[in-house]
Amino acid sequence: MVKLNAELLLRRNIMARKVTAKKPLFGNARSHALNATRKKQGVNLQKVTINGKSVRVSARELRSLKKMANN
Repeated sequence: MVKLNAELLLRRNIMARKVTAKKPLFGNARSHALNATRKKQGVNLQKVTINGKSVRVSARELRSLKKMANN
């Protein structure tokens, strides 16, 4: 779990969402014989504590939030 300074994030108008707007990516898994079976690649959600509340944020958003908090 990572703790971030929420006031700094709010000052920059960055709000963490309960669950991000990202959706799973769907595609085909291809075998050597080119058989197609559907596969799902999920979103990389991480638990983060902001203002004492635990929220789930994608790893990409967490990276961006950390970069903005350091500036």
